[in-house]
Amino acid sequence: MARIHSHRHGKSHQTRPTSKRAPSWVTYSPEEVKAIIIKLAKEGMTRSLIGINLRDDYGIPLTKQLIGESVDDVLRENKLSPKIPEDLQNMLDKAQRVQKHLNENKSDRKNVRALELIEASIYRLSKYYKRIGVLPSDFKYTALVAQLS
Repeated sequence: MARIHSHRHGKSHQTRPTSKRAPSWVTYSPEEVKAIIIKLAKEGMTRSLIGINLRDDYGIPLTKQLIGESVDDVLRENKLSPKIPEDLQNMLDKAQRVQKHLNENKSDRKNVRALELIEASIYRLSKYYKRIGVLPSDFKYTALVAQLS
């Protein structure tokens, strides 16, 4: 997969397990895994942090193999999923940090360009989430670059 705003290809990635069955070393039952996911979500962890925590602390490589559904599915059925998807929220936070930096450093032209690229990604991602019904159709992101001029 190529990068969005450059002409390079990324090489870093994770190789998922090839087997569709749960590994033999996992001793947790599906109910225990769901309880762990719910407990971690109530502590304020995001989907990706829950997955990392399950992998590193509990030795559970993939929840889909064990319980038949993803972490997001478990959060959705227990009404614990966030209103804005995690990747879009990360992009919004990043745009906010760059905007704060630009308010302090007004002549930083490279980060004006970086903010334009971030906002383009936000528009693209929000358009996708509106289309599939994750975000409400009246969700609107106002451009911060326009305020800089």
